[in-house]
This record gives sequence, structure tokens and C-alpha cells, in this order.
Amino acid sequence: MTTNRNIVLVHGGFVDGSGWQGVYDELTRDGLRVHVVQNPTLSLEDDAAVSRRVLDGLDGPAVLVGHSYGGAVISEAGTHPNVAALAYIAAFAPDKGESVNTLIADPPPGAPVPPILPPVDGFLLLDRDKFHGSFAADLPAQTAAFMADAQVPWGVDALSGAVTEPAWRHKPSWYLVATEDRMIPPPDQHMMAERSGATVVEAVGSHAVYVSQPATVADLIRQAAA
Repeated sequence: MTTNRNIVLVHGGFVDGSGWQGVYDELTRDGLRVHVVQNPTLSLEDDAAVSRRVLDGLDGPAVLVGHSYGGAVISEAGTHPNVAALAYIAAFAPDKGESVNTLIADPPPGAPVPPILPPVDGFLLLDRDKFHGSFAADLPAQTAAFMADAQVPWGVDALSGAVTEPAWRHKPSWYLVATEDRMIPPPDQHMMAERSGATVVEAVGSHAVYVSQPATVADLIRQAAA
């Protein structure tokens, strides 16, 4: 029996909220009220404020869901009183004082290096020609090409934004590890999930698992909502 009827979906870097459509369709079919946050991805502080504004408008408790960088956003914004549970989808889960930058600073030996281009005017993009293999290897080439060409420039300041008080220290958490992820190494995902005390589920998928396997992602969110 689902007790939390509100679901708030927070996207990560280089993409926007439209990638959640498959998950949205799965959850709204169950009668859940799903809200999709559109992060400007200029700074962590600003993105957390955007999520809090959505949470302010809810009529009851919610599951706050973050993919990739969105995990840093929900870690910062998830202390909001309307958040009953957190769900991380192949996401960063920073501890107090950590940022995306600190979490990616020391990759495991042999880990794939995300093809992030040098910053231009304070913004980052992924190499278009390497987007499919690194971000979305389990999606059709045409879909991945569209995502690569529709990239949202990711503000350098957003990566350096440090979490002040991680919500996972106060709220029950779930974590979906994408075992074929070439953006956030799966061992790092397991480390962050374990230290947050999250209930862990694995899916054989790329970093874009929220697009390629919406039913699997929705199942995890339903667990968090129950």
C-alpha cells in the first residue's frame, strides 16, 4: 500500500527533466502525483532551492528522487519537512562538505573517464561523439544522438557546490546502482549507497538507466513510497 502519493523527480547534469517521461508514465499510471523539477544547473544552492519550491507546494509527504548530479541536489534539499524518503538513481550522494568535484577527484584505477570537454565561459558539455558510449550506451543511437545535441550546459559552480547537511543522514534512502555505468563508476555508487544506509538494487544498465529502464526505476521508487 503506497503511503506517499507525491513523487518529485530531479534530473542531473547535461540533461533536463524530459528524460523522466518513461518513469513519469509508469508512476502516474499507478495514481501517483509526479512532479518533475527543472534544474538550471548553475549552482547546487540554486538547484536545491528550485527543488524546495516544488516541495513547498505539495499537499503531503513525498519521495524525492535524484539521478546523477540530482543526487547531490536531493542530498541538500531533502531535509525539507515534506520529504519522507530519498531515491538515488545512479547518483552522487555527497556527505557533509562533499561536492561532485570531491567525489570524482580520485577515480578508481581503470575506471572510464567521462568525456567532459574543457569549460567554456564557466559551463561544461560532454563530447557529442562520445556521448552514446559514455552516458547512454543502452539506448538506441538515434535517441542518444538527440540527447547529445540537446545537452544542457552544466555550470562549473554546480559541481563545486558542497552539501551542508546530507538528507540521507535523516531520511530512509534507496539506491539503484547501474552496473554498466561509464560516468559514475559502479564501485563508487556502491560506496555511496552503503555509507548512506540505503536499500540497494542493481540494474544492468548505463548511466541513462532512468531513460532505458523506466519500469525498473519506477519499481525502486514504489518501494521508497510504500
